Amino acid sequence: MKPIFKAVPEPVESPSKELADALGLPSRGTGTPRLLIGRREWIALPELGVSPLNAKTDSGAHSSSIHAENVVLSADEKTVRFTTTNHYNETTSCNSAVARIALVKSSSGVARKRIFIETTGVLAGGFSWKILISLANRSEMLCPMLLGRRALSGYFLIDTQGAHLLGPRRQLDSFRPSANQS
Repeated sequence: MKPIFKAVPEPVESPSKELADALGLPSRGTGTPRLLIGRREWIALPELGVSPLNAKTDSGAHSSSIHAENVVLSADEKTVRFTTTNHYNETTSCNSAVARIALVKSSSGVARKRIFIETTGVLAGGFSWKILISLANRSEMLCPMLLGRRALSGYFLIDTQGAHLLGPRRQLDSFRPSANQS
């Protein structure tokens, strides 16, 4: 029978460069600690009033996207209205400033013009940061949100065998508009 080894993350007091040097691993000189996240994580978008969403982490995708329907771009292309649905199948109407409009190539190789918005994302566990998200029809996808490389870079390492490592979705229920109205 082959032995099985399990890697268990431990808190480390020394800076990551010193640790990499001690272990004989390559480093970039100014490493920063990274959060370990799973292939899917729970996320809230409080500025849009949307929570919780099951987000797929995808280091192969350059940009992030959210499922959006009924997308209406203002005549001056400075604001956008759309609807999206959270994990509880509650539909939310959202308004946001347009960050940019750009061509995005899908995994099938087809390039389409997409509207991007910038908002704050909050993960279960409390980590929050600004992310750029394109509006897309993700109705055929398992997860209504995709966190791409641009949003993940510099903050996270992905454990491809784990899911929802930062905490359960109930940690984000306080961001649900219907939960706050009771």
